[in-house]
Amino acid sequence: MRTVSIHLHSRGTEPAAAYERISDFARYPSMVDTVREVVVAEPDSDGSIRSQWTVRFRSGLLQWTERDVLDAAERTITFTQLEGDFHTFTGQWRIDEFDGGTVVVFEATFDLGMASLEAILDPIAEAALRSNIRLIVEGLLGDVTELVPEPTLDRP
Repeated sequence: MRTVSIHLHSRGTEPAAAYERISDFARYPSMVDTVREVVVAEPDSDGSIRSQWTVRFRSGLLQWTERDVLDAAERTITFTQLEGDFHTFTGQWRIDEFDGGTVVVFEATFDLGMASLEAILDPIAEAALRSNIRLIVEGLLGDVTELVPEPTLDRP
């Protein structure tokens, strides 16, 4: 399994507004060409939602359905693939105050389930995921800067 972590800093957006925009998955296809479609269902009885994703990857499409747990108070979105093309896909969005603005942290662990091609496909999938996340966040929040090395963030 491979883990991706990206920290993007936006000076011009308050954390609550950033969380609101990032949790609006249905807008993502208008932010980046590789996200073809996101269908968001009504909330389940526990407050979680299900979202169905179709994303371009190489010369084909990746599709999956995930369970999303949105926590506006903590400004987190935790997701777990329920079914789809990944063998495993889990992670979290976290939005915090940072250096006069907002930092958006995206972390995910994935496994494409193709052990024989892992060394070839995983780096390509990671690069595509990083690129797409940055494009989405830029589309939602405006200009962002990737923080490398990633800062240590204190959460209450």
